[in-house]
Amino acid sequence: MNRFCKLLVTVSIAVAIAILPLRTKANASPIARVEMQARNFFDLGVENAQHNRYDRAIEAFTRAIELNPKLAAAYGNRCLMYINLGNYGTAIADCTSALQLNPDNVEAYLNRGIADYRRGDFQAAIADYSEVIARRTDDFRAYYNRGLARFELQEYAGAIADYDRALDENSAIDDAVIAEIYTDRGLVYLKIENGEEAIANFSRAIALNINNERAYFNRGCVCHKRGQLQRAIQDYTRVVQLKPGSAEAYLNRGLLRHQLGLHQGAIADLRTASKYFGDRGNIPAYRQTLALIESFQRLILFSAQTDVG
Repeated sequence: MNRFCKLLVTVSIAVAIAILPLRTKANASPIARVEMQARNFFDLGVENAQHNRYDRAIEAFTRAIELNPKLAAAYGNRCLMYINLGNYGTAIADCTSALQLNPDNVEAYLNRGIADYRRGDFQAAIADYSEVIARRTDDFRAYYNRGLARFELQEYAGAIADYDRALDENSAIDDAVIAEIYTDRGLVYLKIENGEEAIANFSRAIALNINNERAYFNRGCVCHKRGQLQRAIQDYTRVVQLKPGSAEAYLNRGLLRHQLGLHQGAIADLRTASKYFGDRGNIPAYRQTLALIESFQRLILFSAQTDVG
């Protein structure tokens, strides 16, 4: 049975970078008509981006670039739209164009790092975030995102060091973001089997954001592994309250309930897990969960027959 009770950890998405406005000098000379048109399209792109109309924003930023190919902010903002649409190669090309116009553009490095990370090129992401840090040593985003990339490469000591530094530079971060950093640092400690530190980090994340279902889930995994079954059940219960469609939380809670002899509750949880796995199209997990249900039902029937005998 234990082969089904694996630790199902997740990693948060890298911090998104805000849309950049186009800044012009207050004492600028009269702008040529073509440059004014470029500015108008740029502003239209920003408006569409702020309303999550990514395709329209791309069209507007593209027109701005056609009119003014040196408009670095338009490349940077169009990059973000492509990231949101999952077109990471084009996003990287836009950030590279922005950097050719301004090699010290830290936002372009950050955005390109996000695109690198999303397409799985973690070494490239680390290089881009390191460029940011070389130019702006107090940018928590670069440390946090580099930590995420190092985690993927199993460079756990480096990831912890980066998360530590991100937390040191957290004066301008809201509690929800700080909670995500603690959650991801907890995942590193989970991976290196330091359960005490993992639980401490997940608990800190929950204290900062009581709706952090990732922290509850992963703390439940650690408690489960350490044999703290009731505490793990409490955390998985909180997950399904926050995220009713969490098949993994229902599955793990069902396994724990079965282990504690709560067979009917276990089967109910597994049935719910199988439904959500099926709804998501995760057929292997759906079939494995159905097999577990059948196995548990046979055990209950055998136990009942033994008691009667």
